[in-house]
Amino acid sequence: MRILITGGAGFLGLHLTSYLSRKNHKLTLVDIQEFSKNEYTADSKKEVCDVRSKRQLDSLIKGQDIIIHAAAALPLWKKEDIYTTNIDGTKNVLELGKKHKIKRVIYISSTAVYGVPKKHPILEDDPRVGVGAYGKTKILAEDLCFGEIKKGLKVTIIRPKTFVGTGRLGVFEILFDWIHDGKKIPVLGNGGNRYQLLDVDDLVEAIYLFSLNNKNSYNGAFNIGAEKFETVKADLEELFRFAKSGSGIFPTPAFIVKKALWFFEKIGVSPLYQWVYDTADKDSFVSIEKIKKTLNWKPRYSNTEALIKSYSWYLKNYKKIKSRTTGVTHTTGWKQGILALFKRFA
Repeated sequence: MRILITGGAGFLGLHLTSYLSRKNHKLTLVDIQEFSKNEYTADSKKEVCDVRSKRQLDSLIKGQDIIIHAAAALPLWKKEDIYTTNIDGTKNVLELGKKHKIKRVIYISSTAVYGVPKKHPILEDDPRVGVGAYGKTKILAEDLCFGEIKKGLKVTIIRPKTFVGTGRLGVFEILFDWIHDGKKIPVLGNGGNRYQLLDVDDLVEAIYLFSLNNKNSYNGAFNIGAEKFETVKADLEELFRFAKSGSGIFPTPAFIVKKALWFFEKIGVSPLYQWVYDTADKDSFVSIEKIKKTLNWKPRYSNTEALIKSYSWYLKNYKKIKSRTTGVTHTTGWKQGILALFKRFA
């Protein structure tokens, strides 16, 4: 198959490229940022292109069989860029997909569309309440997808939980940095809430399975997350045991800390955005029964297995990671800001 991946230079794009290359598919990778020369197969076509440019995308989408639309402006980006990238970019992909008779568009959404839900597990038809620009734009982009499904375009919307794996940095680099240095990890509340994650390899496999045919049952929204997960405290303690660095849990009063994090976010000195700290002390897990039944598939990795795999990669690449500058993507470490000050006393 001929598959175009938007966001091809990102964390998910890199893993998709590796997996799909092994399946001998012809890949075209599109991203607004430059591609690393050493991390991609030579036979994949790599194009620096902004998904907001319909003219640029047009010639690249022509002749493709499948589009995996993973490009997105993340929460640390400017609000204007989040709106234009996540909404206008998705609109361009869908319109060009229809124009060039693409067999299927697979849109990578997020469980951030559910906001801070009051019931669990979360089902695909539960209310969507976006928190912040990122969550709100993901809902609007999904609505564009649902609209095109009604018009006959085959679109799969995947809503992954926060996913980790080899190469994942971003906010997890902060966690791994503190664990590496043997610091106590502050958690909102007592860590007794259940918080589901996802291994990127499980996500990639599910995306691939959706690309294989044009079943109408593949249209619509699908949650995906780990099948095995415990409480925040239990999962982190497993990671601490593996790390053997002396780290542990440091419970904090959730209400007070959330107010402080909100203030630090507003004045631009914290990398933690509202959806992260609003959900950090609450249960957060989705039902994955729909995707399991539809694909006759289930995820392989638990929360702790995914975290340990990601942290192991971090240790092996520690010096290289620390030599890089910080950024705002999942493949770079995020500037810790006010958290670096707190780390001194942890």
